[in-house]
Amino acid sequence: MSAAPVRSPTLRPHRMKKEESFLGKLGGTLARKKKAKEVSDLQEEGKNAINAPMNPSTVDIHPEDTLLEENEERTMIDPNSKEDPKFKELIKVLIDWINDVLVEERIIVKQLEEDLYDGQVLQKLLEKLADRKLNVAEVTQSEIGQKQKLQTVLEAVHDLLRPHGWTIKWNVDSIHGKNLISILHLLVALAMHFRAPIRLPEHVSVQVVVVRKREGLLQTTHISEELTTTTEMMMGRFERDAFDTLFDHAPDKLSVVKKSLITFVNKHLNKLNLEVTELETQFADGVYLVLLMGLLEDYFVPLHNFYLTPESFDQKVHNVSFAFELMQDGGLKKPKARPEDVVNLDLKSTLRVLYNLFTKYKNVE
Repeated sequence: MSAAPVRSPTLRPHRMKKEESFLGKLGGTLARKKKAKEVSDLQEEGKNAINAPMNPSTVDIHPEDTLLEENEERTMIDPNSKEDPKFKELIKVLIDWINDVLVEERIIVKQLEEDLYDGQVLQKLLEKLADRKLNVAEVTQSEIGQKQKLQTVLEAVHDLLRPHGWTIKWNVDSIHGKNLISILHLLVALAMHFRAPIRLPEHVSVQVVVVRKREGLLQTTHISEELTTTTEMMMGRFERDAFDTLFDHAPDKLSVVKKSLITFVNKHLNKLNLEVTELETQFADGVYLVLLMGLLEDYFVPLHNFYLTPESFDQKVHNVSFAFELMQDGGLKKPKARPEDVVNLDLKSTLRVLYNLFTKYKNVE
């Protein structure tokens, strides 16, 4: 019996300590569950806010798109816009163009957001297009290194584009954040600036969902984002001429103009036993343009100055560009059309070039 008073005081403190430890763990567990629930609720709130105006099953929401700081905003493309044929075509044309430019680098782009965000492909693309070497690390895995590379690449891009009036609609964070809209704006600007031998689909727009956090609540708005307009507007040539009016308002007279120009060029090309029946295709490689200039100005064009049987796109562009130089040497203004437009079988561009020749040389026998 004497043992009971001894055991009692030694066991109580141990039990108290155990209870305190249990309550502490329980409190920590409850706190963690509460925090996890808050995160879950916030994600759910973001999903509900985004999904409200559209079909919930078609929206691909990432957790980071809904966990926003106060006044922060995120943008994402409406899923319906991603299915638009023009939008799909724009992406395909740009991917094919990048892969063609970088074929010697053995780089194959499959998905714009995943393949361009770190700056590696953009660096190679710009170096190839601008024919210059950028002072950046070749390969970097860290986020800081990738953003530093992107900063250098984008600064070089801005130096090229800003003097020509391009509006910069991208930055390091948006490209590295895999924002497809920003990446597309950048690629369209590069394609237009470097006169890529591609035809971008015109008037491509997408619906963008903008998610903002205001006073702890997520708010969504929908805006329309224009990715392309017309080729001429994107190239900065806003002045319309007679051929714009002809194509837009008097297509019935187009055949009359084409017939007159065919008669004019054949009058001279027949001297070399050559004949034109299709304006848009037979002048596309530049050979007839070069020969025509020699005939109109009455001189022989040395064959080593151009490709008599051009095979590649670049050789054809060289021929048309050389013909343009001969036109300027003959006193004509620099053609409004681009050599690439003529090579790409753009009828309006070809007609502009030939009409300028017709205007000056129509009385030449």
